[in-house]
Amino acid sequence: MRRPLTRHGPRIGLSTSPDFGRSVAIEALTFLAADPERLERFLALTGLGPHNLRKSAGDPGFYGSILDYILADEPLLTAFAKSAGKAPEEVSRAHQSLGGALPERDP
Repeated sequence: MRRPLTRHGPRIGLSTSPDFGRSVAIEALTFLAADPERLERFLALTGLGPHNLRKSAGDPGFYGSILDYILADEPLLTAFAKSAGKAPEEVSRAHQSLGGALPERDP
């Protein structure tokens, strides 16, 4: 049985729709873009750049790949979740709503 949500803990959304997943992924990309070092690392690891980022956004797997990246790095996940006012589990549910499996985290 789930515990009721309280105003003292993080707000945990229960949605598992693809729209929810895309919304969280867009928040994550915005979070990455707000810090040049985070964005540079993301772009370097994904091979994306200003020339193809917009085109990639049209690919259905793009949003899941953003959340793959966030979930694979626990400190980054924690920072994003805190910044977005979400529990890390909510980010994981968003990823799963896009058809993603949980990635292995970096040690």
